[in-house]
Amino acid sequence: MIYVYTAILMIYLVLFVLSVGESGNPFQKIAARIFRKQQERQRKRNSNGGSKNWKRMLYTRQLGEKLKTLQPGIAAEKQVRDHYLSLYALLLTVVFAGNLICMAAWFSAHSAARLVDGGYLPRNAYGEGNVEVGLKAEIPGVQEEIFDYLLEERKLTEEELEKSYAEAAVLLPQVILSGNTCLEDVRKDLELVSALEGYPFQISWESSAYSLVNTDGIVHNEELAGGEVAILTAKLSCEEWLRELQIPVQINPMIHTPKEALRIRIEELLREREESSRSGEVMALPEQIGTEPVIWSEIIEDSSGYFLILIMFAAGVLYWGRGRELDQKLEARKRELLLDYPEIVNKLALYMGAGMTVRNAFLKMGEDYKKQKEEKRKYVYEEILMTCYELQGGRSETEAYAHFGKRCQVQSYMKLSALLSQNIRKGSNDLLRVLGQEADHAFAERKNQAKKLGEEAGTKLLVPMMMMLCVVMVIIMIPAYFSFTLN
Repeated sequence: MIYVYTAILMIYLVLFVLSVGESGNPFQKIAARIFRKQQERQRKRNSNGGSKNWKRMLYTRQLGEKLKTLQPGIAAEKQVRDHYLSLYALLLTVVFAGNLICMAAWFSAHSAARLVDGGYLPRNAYGEGNVEVGLKAEIPGVQEEIFDYLLEERKLTEEELEKSYAEAAVLLPQVILSGNTCLEDVRKDLELVSALEGYPFQISWESSAYSLVNTDGIVHNEELAGGEVAILTAKLSCEEWLRELQIPVQINPMIHTPKEALRIRIEELLREREESSRSGEVMALPEQIGTEPVIWSEIIEDSSGYFLILIMFAAGVLYWGRGRELDQKLEARKRELLLDYPEIVNKLALYMGAGMTVRNAFLKMGEDYKKQKEEKRKYVYEEILMTCYELQGGRSETEAYAHFGKRCQVQSYMKLSALLSQNIRKGSNDLLRVLGQEADHAFAERKNQAKKLGEEAGTKLLVPMMMMLCVVMVIIMIPAYFSFTLN
């Protein structure tokens, strides 16, 4: 995996160098270069008569319309470019940081490797504890075996207690069972441990029948016809203190496959090397099994690859989330426009009732909004400002009001713009009355909208209320349960 992480890092370094001429931080520079290259390739493909990516063009156009709706004062092309640059920069930052984390995890995993020179396992000093090492024994062209091997710390003698011996005497027969069900039915190798965790003993073993089971716990029952009993003697020692514990075991027949037999042989050699190098700084692993050479390598738990997958997944979620965020903003804009509609219609009716024309009413609302614009930005007044700029720029009132309704993209405003445009084209003395009726209707719709939002808020509170109910039930039931149990 380190080659993958290094390759990703080198790609970033190359992109950093190639993006020197762009503006912004390093990730923004890379994002700008990627976006520019995409645009150049698309223009080149179009100029050469290549097939156009209509799906992407349609998506880009829709994205531009959404962004233009949220910020009508900024060109759609610029907003689309800024959107992609921001998104690319975010994804590049996430992948780069995740790649660094993966590299750190890889180095952390491999820095803890213990196998040296292809065949030696350094022990921990006394008191540092045992260490589990993943080993792979490979005989070229024959077999490959994987082991989770427990490498013990370098042992020193300690004081023995009679109480510990009494506890160990009860525990030891269960410990040596390994994969067997009981000592009266032994069919697999026993685990004749040299020490018990939590006890300061050195344990050595003797067998009354080495042809059945030896001191390494290896059971020789390949040619056994029936069950036979062997006595295992465990010598628990600590300095001058010594006790013996006799454990009878019944060996029953078992047939091993050639692969199982080879694995057992490798385990036997490992135990022999373990016993012969107990006082040494390192343990030399077996170099060959019979006449076959053994190639040892350590199994390192490297989880950095999972981090890379997680980072890529997070980048995809972020990419999807940015598009979802845009849709949520558009929905919030639509909701705000609906809530502000009664106010706009009422102001129009009020200003026109005071003798203003529709044009002057729009200019008045735009001027008032510019004075308080820094306090809070309102979508509908931003659209009114755009209409004011169009009117001041020489566009006809009919077109300006039609554009106003089209930009709002809400049915109520489209209806209002159509009403105003029709009044300009045909002329009518009844506009003030119609606006008054529209204002009353808009306030009624506003009340219904507020009621609907209140119901939605109540529905959203159901989940936390249910969670609080569960917590209360747990607080009540647990003490009652324990009280009933104790009684």
